[in-house]
Amino acid sequence: MFDALTDRLGGIFDGLTGRGALSEKDVTAALREIRVALLEADVALPVVKDFIGKVKEKAVGEDVIRSVKPGQQVVKIVHDELVEMLGGEAADTSMRVDSPPAVVMMAGLQGSGKTTTTAKIAKRLSEKDRKKVLLASLDVRRPAAMEQLAILADQLGENVSALPIISGQLPADIARRAMQAAKLGGHDVVFLDTAGRTTLDEQMMGEAAEIAEIARPQETLLVADALTGQDAVETAKRFHERLPLTGLVLTRMDGDGRGGAALSMRAVTGLPIKFLGTGEKLDGLDAFDAKRLAGRILGQGDIVSLVEKAGEQMDVEKAERMAKKMRKGEFDLEDMAEQFRQMQKMGGLGGIMGMLPGAKKARQAMESANLDDKVLARQEAIILSMTRQERRKPAVLNASRRKRIAAGAGVEVSEVNKVLKMHKQMAGMMKKMGKGGMKGMMNAMGAAGVSQADLARMGGAPGAMPGAGQLPGLGGGAPGQLPGLGGAGLPGLGGDKKK
Repeated sequence: MFDALTDRLGGIFDGLTGRGALSEKDVTAALREIRVALLEADVALPVVKDFIGKVKEKAVGEDVIRSVKPGQQVVKIVHDELVEMLGGEAADTSMRVDSPPAVVMMAGLQGSGKTTTTAKIAKRLSEKDRKKVLLASLDVRRPAAMEQLAILADQLGENVSALPIISGQLPADIARRAMQAAKLGGHDVVFLDTAGRTTLDEQMMGEAAEIAEIARPQETLLVADALTGQDAVETAKRFHERLPLTGLVLTRMDGDGRGGAALSMRAVTGLPIKFLGTGEKLDGLDAFDAKRLAGRILGQGDIVSLVEKAGEQMDVEKAERMAKKMRKGEFDLEDMAEQFRQMQKMGGLGGIMGMLPGAKKARQAMESANLDDKVLARQEAIILSMTRQERRKPAVLNASRRKRIAAGAGVEVSEVNKVLKMHKQMAGMMKKMGKGGMKGMMNAMGAAGVSQADLARMGGAPGAMPGAGQLPGLGGGAPGQLPGLGGAGLPGLGGDKKK
């Protein structure tokens, strides 16, 4: 979502940090460009004015202008103020659901993703916090709204259930029935998914206010579509005037909007952003963290979220088996296919690259190598077109076998050869790591084209991140490096750079 803003700010900061000294005039000119970049990203004008004012006050001081690296000092100030704009590091983004049955009321316009978001948060509470959750749809107008929530509840396991549907009941009566059912059923949390409209109207607001009065919810979350820009900010203001809102959830953060709503809503409403929706799947929900989002906007990456996502998607038994094989220096095509599957679970190449420092350069490398997220699925399909013997002993793959595999996967023989070449590179790296321990790991990094400077940018010295700097669930690799993505041109994932 923030690609355009990240690119603009990256260009501005490159100009600042590339100079040895800065004058007040230089800083003022840079801030003028930042102001334009924020306005073009659809950030609210009052928010931009306040933000630029605070940055300028700190950035033109003598301590900054006369520091050893003034450009970097300005970048840090912009980062810190961006974190504050988004709510600060100390913002309370937790869910207050400790007094069972805790009531969570979901509000928002129709089409904002409210019902799906209800199921996503319920999934998070049931799996991470082991809460027993009841979902109740209060939307008696939208066709199949209640059935949709019931279907989603069925997908979430035994700890989540939906309130039985009784036709003809009013929303207020459904809310009372849900609260009673939650008490009798021993539920920890009950979600009230209220009705929405395509636009704000008094009837909807009055109904939502009545439900809030009856339920006295511990949490009242407004779900807003981040792609609607400043309209989302106005919607939040109107809802906040009528409801005891406790937080915001921004959906479709994986879209191609300009991102201004996400940067404006916290500043305009004073409400904390609690979650970010990143897709239609029920696991497409991220807890909001101002510092991490600011880092991603400024092109500094979000390694912590990447490691957390890898940990969440990791199959412990498979990871342990992989670790044992790596210690022996073994790595076959079945192992490589498993790595592809793990990467797809984490959002594919695009999702992973977006969290790495220097994401812009990584995207450019992907484009120059003619790569996209489909490459993982395509290369997995090639491996799955092999027999078990071929996957475990690639040495038997002669020309006729490669031709058969290519036909089975619907690709050219050259694509099969690329997969085998990548496997050979990765197997060699794993073998060195297995034999030489840390020294072998460092030698393997050098062979893959990863320098010490790269390592510092990507996550620090070995041991700086869990698993000695590697991403759990991805089967190892050099510290801070994604297996199969090392070296110039992202070798193996679609071949070398386009010629």
